[in-house]
Amino acid sequence: MLHEEIIDKEPVVIRGLIIQKLEGGLDKNDLLLGIDPGQRTGLSVFYFGKEIERSIFTSIEDLVMHVAKILAELKAERKILKIGNGNMNLAKEIIALLNLRFCSDFEFEFVDERRTSLKIKNYNQRGKRDMMSAKYITQREGFRQFILPLSRTG
Repeated sequence: MLHEEIIDKEPVVIRGLIIQKLEGGLDKNDLLLGIDPGQRTGLSVFYFGKEIERSIFTSIEDLVMHVAKILAELKAERKILKIGNGNMNLAKEIIALLNLRFCSDFEFEFVDERRTSLKIKNYNQRGKRDMMSAKYITQREGFRQFILPLSRTG
């Protein structure tokens, strides 16, 4: 049963809460986020193995605030953030900002993003290629690292 206080939440969080209620603990409840950093940063969010959001951001601040809300609102055994390594400076900036904004543990991986961009007719309509790249990044493996919040590490 969902209560009316969730109406103020982000649409992706509402979709996640609905899936959480429907799944009822049958599957692994990992929260997996894929990010394709660049001028247009693609984001793909998987919860209980289902894609609940695919979006595009032009501002790193907006992306970090959005990701922090998702990580804070959705309960999961493991919260994993996978970032493409095509623009490492931007990827490291995203991790640093997220560590400042999100005050809990999460895992992250830098993932090889070669061959994640598909050839799309009419060249990247509304960031479609960046969003698809983010989805493919969620399916890749990299070296996993753990982030502890700054409140714990000092």
